[in-house]
Amino acid sequence: MKAIVVTDRAAGTAGMTLVERPEPDAARLASLEGANYGDVVVEVHGSGFTGNELEWPSTWIDRLGRDRTPSIPGHEVAGVVTALSYGATGLSVGQRVFGLTDWTRDGTLAEYVVVEARNLAPLPGDVDFTVGAGVAMAGLTAWQGLFDHGHLLAGQSVLVHGAAGAVGSMAAQLARQAGAYVIGTGRASGRQTAVDFGAHEFVDLDNDTLEDVGGVDLVFDVIGGDIQKRSAGLVRAGGTLVTVTGPPEVRPADGLAIDFVVVSDRAQLGEIVRRVRDGRVRTNIGNVAALDDAVAALNPTERTKGKTIIRVRP
Repeated sequence: MKAIVVTDRAAGTAGMTLVERPEPDAARLASLEGANYGDVVVEVHGSGFTGNELEWPSTWIDRLGRDRTPSIPGHEVAGVVTALSYGATGLSVGQRVFGLTDWTRDGTLAEYVVVEARNLAPLPGDVDFTVGAGVAMAGLTAWQGLFDHGHLLAGQSVLVHGAAGAVGSMAAQLARQAGAYVIGTGRASGRQTAVDFGAHEFVDLDNDTLEDVGGVDLVFDVIGGDIQKRSAGLVRAGGTLVTVTGPPEVRPADGLAIDFVVVSDRAQLGEIVRRVRDGRVRTNIGNVAALDDAVAALNPTERTKGKTIIRVRP
């Protein structure tokens, strides 16, 4: 099968290479001898790649710390189940699915991927594979940051950093639907996108003063660094700063600071895709490229808007 692999951590996305790799052995997977309990093989139609995943240790080593290169990146998938292993439940061969793959196993920039069934949810027939791949990581990250960790309630205010990006735009939509007041941030060029995706107001981080926002109940952070540190001072008493960038260096004076890693959740994926179908949630997809063109697409020569999705099959 065709797949994108990486072997050199220092090279980053420029070190990606399109190669031929063996397809998953479906017959062996289905046997007790060869099965990883609960796995399925997915014929990949849509694949998503997170910009900083080549910085994650899990891209390069397995759970025991052993080198696992050449590894296949990409952990967002939409496709069709082609084989089931022992213990795989809730799915069937031929079913359309979407979700996240394990961080320490080969990913989705390939024609096939092996993934635990529990990490996938049914993808309705009227939702395109490109949309499924585009909503999996962004939707789950936004949902879990806002509700599982941030405990956002109607009537509260939330500061969403990177509100024009894939995750931030999803967070803005979900927060507004929950009845929160949404303040988005980002570059000036992202103002209209952030507003279109649900922000009530926008802060240009290059030209506006972040502190003029005043107090908020929740900060949803995908930026880190100095912006995160300054944001901690904006959290009201009893509020929360939630981030996906690692342990916060500064905590709110009278609130919580939580960093988390997104996990796949079938029920949450189901709720998110229901909102996609009824028009309440839109994906923020920019470029869609074929697998043969994935290396170039993931190494753009200029800044791109929205998430790049690799369409593995026409």
